[in-house]
Amino acid sequence: MKNKILTDKHQLGLGGVAIGTAFEKLEDEKAQSILQEAWDLGVRYYDTSPWYGLTKSETRFGEFLKSQKREDFIFSTKVGRLFTEVPKDEVPRTMWKAPFNYDFKHIYTGDAVKRSIEESLKRTGLDYIDIIYVHDLSEDQVGDRYPYFLEQAKKGAFKVLSELRSEGVIKGWGMGVNKIEPILDCIEAADPNICLSATQYSILEHEDAVDRLLPAAKKAGVQLVSGAGFNSGFMAGRERFNYKDVIPKGMHEKRDRISEICKKYNISILDAALHFVLAADEFASIIPGASKPSQVKGNVDSLNKQIPNEFWKELKSEGLIYEKAQTPSKNLKN
Repeated sequence: MKNKILTDKHQLGLGGVAIGTAFEKLEDEKAQSILQEAWDLGVRYYDTSPWYGLTKSETRFGEFLKSQKREDFIFSTKVGRLFTEVPKDEVPRTMWKAPFNYDFKHIYTGDAVKRSIEESLKRTGLDYIDIIYVHDLSEDQVGDRYPYFLEQAKKGAFKVLSELRSEGVIKGWGMGVNKIEPILDCIEAADPNICLSATQYSILEHEDAVDRLLPAAKKAGVQLVSGAGFNSGFMAGRERFNYKDVIPKGMHEKRDRISEICKKYNISILDAALHFVLAADEFASIIPGASKPSQVKGNVDSLNKQIPNEFWKELKSEGLIYEKAQTPSKNLKN
């Protein structure tokens, strides 16, 4: 394994999608209260992106974190889009409920990466960024332009980020994507040391990742971070799955059955979901988002929950989790 950026104290982080107004028009004061709660409860890994809220999330994280001791936390953000300020009536339609007034374009050249990092530093007011993820370089985001942008990144983003890591400007870089293939392509083409995998590994859906992603990451010595480990709120009862309104066939039934079994052991499906992700050796952290402080508290409580081994055996015996999937042999990594 290469040098680890995230350690045991970073197992639970805070993701910035909700703070970027993905699901509701979250006000500044509430966003800051979420960040304060995370800090007070010991969360020390924070992940965001200029894409979230068209730079709003990144700005909000910066407002809070710039008053903390910089060496006390790990901060990651992303590159892959550049943003241009526009009038309100020209802001493109996106998933964000109350974004800032920006338009954007995908670009993965070396110069674009350098500019993106400079702009992120300016927005956040931080002295440096620990981890840079190459964001949304994936067919689900760029469509049939994926091969074009991948080649652009091989010549640009990947090289520049490796150089910045060698120079000590950043601690690590990798992909931040919703699919498995881009991570595999990056590992084959370059030398990432940490990747954010969203929507590919949860207690409800993980078979493909177990067979393909985890072995590749292990072989390459790449740490993984889990995004959407709760399937973007579906496990908490929301009618959305991995940021979409369409719920895959059978998922309601699977969620409900796992929840039934959880009740027998006096735990919640969110407790189980968090521990399931962290049981995989390759996953160093899970970074659920939060729309209110109580959700952060709930995630911290879940991390500290004791889950009997019998629970995992029962899930496997019913075929509710993949037989090859790692499950906790103990509750927290040492």
